[in-house]
Amino acid sequence: MFEFDLLATSGRARAGRFSTPHGDLLTPVFAPVGTAATVKALTPAHLHELGAQLVLSNTYHLYLRPGDELVRDLGGLHHFMQWPGPILTDSGGFQVFSLSDTRKIDDDGVTFKSHLDGSLHRFTPERSIAIQENLGADVIMAFDECPPPLDRAYNEVALRRTHAWAERCVAAKTRADQALFGIVQGGVFADLRAESARFLVGLDLPGYAIGGLAVGESKAEMHAALDVVEPLLPTHKPRYLMGVGSPEDLVNGVARGVDIFDCVLPTRLARNSAALTRSGRLNMSNAAYARDPGPIEPGCTCYACRNFSRAYVRHLMRSGEILGAVLLTIHNVHLLLTMMREMRQAIFEDRFAAYTEAFLSAWSKA
Repeated sequence: MFEFDLLATSGRARAGRFSTPHGDLLTPVFAPVGTAATVKALTPAHLHELGAQLVLSNTYHLYLRPGDELVRDLGGLHHFMQWPGPILTDSGGFQVFSLSDTRKIDDDGVTFKSHLDGSLHRFTPERSIAIQENLGADVIMAFDECPPPLDRAYNEVALRRTHAWAERCVAAKTRADQALFGIVQGGVFADLRAESARFLVGLDLPGYAIGGLAVGESKAEMHAALDVVEPLLPTHKPRYLMGVGSPEDLVNGVARGVDIFDCVLPTRLARNSAALTRSGRLNMSNAAYARDPGPIEPGCTCYACRNFSRAYVRHLMRSGEILGAVLLTIHNVHLLLTMMREMRQAIFEDRFAAYTEAFLSAWSKA
């Protein structure tokens, strides 16, 4: 049911096909984030037109509202949000540790207060799997602890806990139509990253995620962690870098053997007047665009750039019009999805190094 075929390589970059019950993912692939069963400012029709293959939804948020059992009773996430393609849900672990100001962690699980109303809740590995089974995504995540990346002592404790929780998640899983990925942790510490990768590979899971990055460490430290982990992961299983999605990070991640990415960045930036381009970010509220008749990005073929001017988009954002966020979201997501297709083609043609050099050179001049 879940198969990963490695079809081409160019250096360490990989192009493959990951088969799921709701369709094949052509990798490398970027997943727009639909935290609450919706990608903000986009309909499923928009996502289809943009060429999105995979959407991520969030276990923590959907558990709190509207409730995972309600989603289950209404046909699961695919039916609930009317997205027919593959869906990935995270375990809720990152949100438990990042959104809850008061939480108590022990070897069994985490007790936390809802960020919505302060009510008390508890997640264990078994509970996380049960919630994700109710939601019904194609790919689900093992419950893990995401520690501060630079704290060695904390990472050592959290790593033992994460590994024990991964084993419990494997034992708790009951649905054959869901692929459970383990999450490699270890902060910026090479030996801990290697230890985590080796342990999780020993569980023979359908795929492996790399977590705990893009959370405060430097770009160089992120790349170093990927360089440690990549050769330790099996070539015939997909690799997923969690929460990473800026254009330069996508290119650098693919260059280091990553297959799957997700990030809120393109949608969050759009709601804050920022456009992603191949040469950097633009603040579309800037007065410089007040009379600019050109598109958001010259040469872009997205709906927003084909039809509307920078002046119009700036007017919408300055006026607080919802359409402004819609158009910028379309543009930002289009860019990242287009880049993934370009990188896949470059891998097949064994010119990925040249693609990387050209892209990063233009980006660095922004």
